[in-house]
Amino acid sequence: MEEGEELKSRDGSAGSSLLGKNNNSRGMRNPLLDDVLERVQGRDSSLFKPSPSEINMYQYHLDEVLAEPGPTVDKNKNLLRDILDISPTLSEAASAIIDDSFTRCFKSNSPEPWNWNIYLFPLWILGVIMRYCILFPIRLVLLAVGWIIFLGTFIPIHFIMKNTKLRQKLERGLVEFICSVFVASWTGVIKYHGPRPSRRAKQVFVANHTSMIDFIVLEQMTAFAAIMQKHPGWVGLLQTTVLESLGCIWFNRMESKDRSIVAKKLKQHVEDSESNPLLIFPEGTCVNNEYTVMFKKGAFELDCTVCPIAIKYNKIFVDAFWNSKKQSFTMHLLRLMTAWAVVCDVWYLEPQTLRPGETSIEFAERVRDMIADRAGIKKVPWDGYLKYYRPSVKLTEKKQQKFAESVLGRLEDSDPKRA
Repeated sequence: MEEGEELKSRDGSAGSSLLGKNNNSRGMRNPLLDDVLERVQGRDSSLFKPSPSEINMYQYHLDEVLAEPGPTVDKNKNLLRDILDISPTLSEAASAIIDDSFTRCFKSNSPEPWNWNIYLFPLWILGVIMRYCILFPIRLVLLAVGWIIFLGTFIPIHFIMKNTKLRQKLERGLVEFICSVFVASWTGVIKYHGPRPSRRAKQVFVANHTSMIDFIVLEQMTAFAAIMQKHPGWVGLLQTTVLESLGCIWFNRMESKDRSIVAKKLKQHVEDSESNPLLIFPEGTCVNNEYTVMFKKGAFELDCTVCPIAIKYNKIFVDAFWNSKKQSFTMHLLRLMTAWAVVCDVWYLEPQTLRPGETSIEFAERVRDMIADRAGIKKVPWDGYLKYYRPSVKLTEKKQQKFAESVLGRLEDSDPKRA
């Protein structure tokens, strides 16, 4: 008996069903193998006798088919399902996209260098000498003289005079004066648009937040009582002495008890028509003036008129964004004092009230839309407090390692040779 006939008699109907196996399991037809199968099974074998290598090819494929415990299609489906189950990967990818979008809100984009050739470099050197050796000393002297005048007047008024309306009026004027000195020390060019804020009950002012100098820029025009995070050092000393005379409210974002205390103080403040106008930065953190993060709803639950303020800094001379994680406020002020100028626009927008059927969250989003449109900044849906509660590097690396181990384990379980 010839070799081809021996194979035919041994497998019976297995060879005849192999064509279907070949087509279904592989997903496409293999003409070469089909031709070999036809000749091995004796179809036109007198004309096309299979060679030994073709018979071995047939035998190898036949053994593969007979060794499979079940339908090849089902096994392949399970294999593809295990390998292509990328839901963890998609979750990690989505987290990375969110992190990247969120991080952009707190990055200071440095301008491209312009002193890149022999003609411009001398001008840049001249500018550095002008800013650091001429303008900075003048500004420093101006700031020092301003502080001497301020403290020499404020201390007697604050600690000697009784708590009267005259004392409050003088203190407000002195705070506006020292804020104007700060703006002058940056060669600030501030343009105010719209009606100047006035003191009245049941109103609150909200603004986008780029730096703590936002308060200084607004304070030189109107003595606001602001809600601020507690700061250490000389800034904290000013908060507890000078600014507290304006009725400012302090909090610590890490203390959950402060939230209920601040909420009560807010309601009491807005009910008093003699209090200074209340200023709130509802983002809760400094953003780079190119984006605006989610507004906290606390300012919009006070059942009062909300007056939006849009602040936009021109980065042509300096970027006013303060990254408190990388730079102290003192160094931030020194950077502003060694720049050419701080250029800024401030818009006092039309007051808004809660509409019928509108929630406080919807109210906050509507006011945020107004500020973003007027200042020309982009909206993002992230909570600014994520800046302070982001996981550590070690936790991130541990999570990445765990994810890699799960992928490797999935691939090992899906490998038919290991099963």
